[in-house]
Amino acid sequence: MKKIQGSHVILSLVCLVLGFMISFSYQYAKEKTQERNLTDRQWEKEYEYRNKIIEQQEKNRKLHEELVKKQQKVQKMEKELADEEQIYYNLVEDAEKLRMHLGKVTVQGQGVEVTLSDASYIPSEANATDYIVHEEHVFSVINELFISGASAVAVNGQRLSHRSYIVCNGPTIEIDGNQHPAPFVISAIGDPDVLIPALNIAGGVKERLVNDNIVVKIARKDELILEPIINVNDG
Repeated sequence: MKKIQGSHVILSLVCLVLGFMISFSYQYAKEKTQERNLTDRQWEKEYEYRNKIIEQQEKNRKLHEELVKKQQKVQKMEKELADEEQIYYNLVEDAEKLRMHLGKVTVQGQGVEVTLSDASYIPSEANATDYIVHEEHVFSVINELFISGASAVAVNGQRLSHRSYIVCNGPTIEIDGNQHPAPFVISAIGDPDVLIPALNIAGGVKERLVNDNIVVKIARKDELILEPIINVNDG
């Protein structure tokens, strides 16, 4: 009986150990399967995410290329608009200069005033016409002023245009049909630092006028206003 009981005890222990081992093996295999399944799902997720990232990167690249093209197009349009604006500005500036030279607009700025007067003394034996201002004297001053960069010129307040004419009429001169007696005040808008030296240059306009017995006075003006020509026949 003791041997039989001992065998039962050993058999029970063997069965217990075997059961424990089977249970442990099952649990271990289950956990490994779960880990493998989890690893497979994670890998699938990572692969999916990686593909999405690559796809998004490709979209971003295409969008960046499209953005660059649009920026280049905008820059080209801006340049074209700037060029057109510059062209319009130049046209407006040219038109303004043309109106100014035609005497159609008021011109204001610094400049000079040149006063030409008849000689104060005329010898009794001399010809009086040799001591008065003639149209060629006025012309010489006007031409020198324009050549030196004057933007507008007036004589005794009368604005000159490209069509103006000056003729001598006895002791007076006629400008575009209007009579003007001496002294003749020639006003010119421009840089005085250029106009005055041009008039005073040795052998220049002033010296020739003085040699012709004309009294010449040149004054710098910080501000002159020349009004536009009124009632000009444009026909």
